[in-house]
Amino acid sequence: ITTSINLCGVKTIFSPKMPGNTTKASLSHHQSFDIERSIDDVVSQADSASKCYDDDGRLKRTGSVWTASSHIITAVIGSGVLSLAWAIAQLGWIAGPAVMILFSLVTVYTSSFLADCYRAGDLNSGKRNYTYMDAVRSILGGVNVTFCGIFQYLNLFGIVIGYTIAASISMTAIKRSNCFHESKDKNPCHMSSNHFMIAFGVMEVFLSQIPDFDQIWWLSSVAAVMSFTYSIIGLALGIVKVAENGTIMGSLTGISIGAVSETEKIWKTSQALGDIAFAYSYAVVLIEIQDTLKSPPSEAKSMKKATKISIAVTTTFYMLCGCMGYAAFGDAAPGNLLTGFGFYNPFWLVDIANAAIVVHLVGAYQVFSQPIFAFVEKSATQRWSNINREFRIAIPFLPPYNLNLFRLVWRTMFVILTTVISMLLPFFNDMVGVIGALGFWPLTVYFPVEMYISQKKIPKWSNRWICLQIFSVACLVISVVAAVGSIAGVLNDLKKYKPFQSNY
Repeated sequence: ITTSINLCGVKTIFSPKMPGNTTKASLSHHQSFDIERSIDDVVSQADSASKCYDDDGRLKRTGSVWTASSHIITAVIGSGVLSLAWAIAQLGWIAGPAVMILFSLVTVYTSSFLADCYRAGDLNSGKRNYTYMDAVRSILGGVNVTFCGIFQYLNLFGIVIGYTIAASISMTAIKRSNCFHESKDKNPCHMSSNHFMIAFGVMEVFLSQIPDFDQIWWLSSVAAVMSFTYSIIGLALGIVKVAENGTIMGSLTGISIGAVSETEKIWKTSQALGDIAFAYSYAVVLIEIQDTLKSPPSEAKSMKKATKISIAVTTTFYMLCGCMGYAAFGDAAPGNLLTGFGFYNPFWLVDIANAAIVVHLVGAYQVFSQPIFAFVEKSATQRWSNINREFRIAIPFLPPYNLNLFRLVWRTMFVILTTVISMLLPFFNDMVGVIGALGFWPLTVYFPVEMYISQKKIPKWSNRWICLQIFSVACLVISVVAAVGSIAGVLNDLKKYKPFQSNY
């Protein structure tokens, strides 16, 4: 038999017109050749070539525990860390750290349920679910799919808006800190963040053209390094501030009634819960991250390990940054530790920290946008099969670029929309609380618990079922309280706000 076998990623075209029992193969770079092989050799090479693909026909996934951890750290250690000192100030030294540890334990617990949902049935060979919605569709089905889609994509949409706001505030802070330094703190240096939001949006327009999640691992790695950079700087500045004060600020119960009214105390405490929930928000992209992992070992096993590593790391950073920020400023802790100007000096170090925040949020925006991009493009392809047609464009000194007109137009419109909304509602602290509260219960708790019950076939009204339902309801109560407090904060901000006229 005369044949040729292609290797990973190389397209083979067989010609049935060859004489006798021979076939001819052309590789994608148009080199054609004939190889005399025995049947055994051909089968052996075919098996070797099949190792280039996973069981679903896609190219072998290459992600590891460490790449998954970097994706999670990029998603988790986001702008949320900057509001933790303020959150602890509302709760105090007892409840603040306790709530933070509680949220971390809930996240690890429910993430293990969600990791088992990547494959329906058998954890090693079951059908893959590529997205959170796919998992809900295959395991729960029915109206759950609709509710999941609404909560997931609204949450993702809200998060990227929050990140746009946070990035623009950090860019504004760099300019303001330099202004303070030049005027020796005499000039209030008020300025708008709108043009910084536009600049951030322009960056995201270009980065949004990266086709899918698996190709942004390098962006996540850079973003993860940046998150550590500004967290460490914030921690170091807090330590220096505590040493400078000569005492640890704060109280056991947080801001006392008197400094704020009883009603304000309730709203701000509720909002603090939303801020902490937002700081741990990543369940919404867990399945998508898991879909980048290679196997064996099973994707669920690797994902659970990555979750434990990343949540342990992030909780340590959160405790250090949040508690040190509160120790440094007490009840006066700013809503955004590095941009609320709790720290003015050394101005160059504050600038580095804010620059690191911007770089991190550039990557985090993509991590949370990719599931939205994938959902819309998949839906569009199912309806119009030719919509994903690509045009190969030669670029001097660079690899050719495959231009997809639909991807270019739709993703650009998405970035423009998030930028405009961010300019309309630039309330960092309150928006963080609303997003965290609305996404926490349904996406981090309810759906993972219900899918776990369904997969493990836990009998209704059994002790285990009752315990899981009590756990879910308790988290629902926390989520509702946090949402009410955060929405009240947004409504209060709107009383003194004019659209497109943010001023810091």
